[in-house]
Amino acid sequence: MRTAVFPGSFDPITSAHLDVARRAADLYDRLVIGVLSNPRKDPLFSAEERVDLIRACVSDLGSRVSVEAFDGLTVEFAAAHSAAWIIRGLRAVSDFEAELQMAHTNRRLAPAVDTVFLMSALEHGYVSSTLAREIARYGGDVSLLVPEPVIGPLKERLRPDRPM
Repeated sequence: MRTAVFPGSFDPITSAHLDVARRAADLYDRLVIGVLSNPRKDPLFSAEERVDLIRACVSDLGSRVSVEAFDGLTVEFAAAHSAAWIIRGLRAVSDFEAELQMAHTNRRLAPAVDTVFLMSALEHGYVSSTLAREIARYGGDVSLLVPEPVIGPLKERLRPDRPM
């Protein structure tokens, strides 16, 4: 079985992330979306909340796509799922340098695991979780930035009258 992992913070998952996940799901027999619990970051949503939001976004893809939280090294997450591929999304050339460095490092740590880069669709090339959070924080329309299941929770979490 050809298994790939798609790791990320996904805080929150965006339309660009979802585009990459859907295309990766078409390429592999099994896709595991890994939600990174990064202690160095202060996420808007907990890892469990992000897992739930992503599951709602990919529910139509069936049982060959799963979502779970993880911490630690991505190559260890891949090994735990017998995955031979790590999926990384690229929006622009500016993403490539950091992603390439990470891919080379992962390859040194786990030579049997390859990184596959998928460009986000053109219409999502500008989309980021940071941008979605910023627009939501000021009450802007995020419907083109995040999938439908994320809109309500994102607006609620960042509503102006909510204590931070």
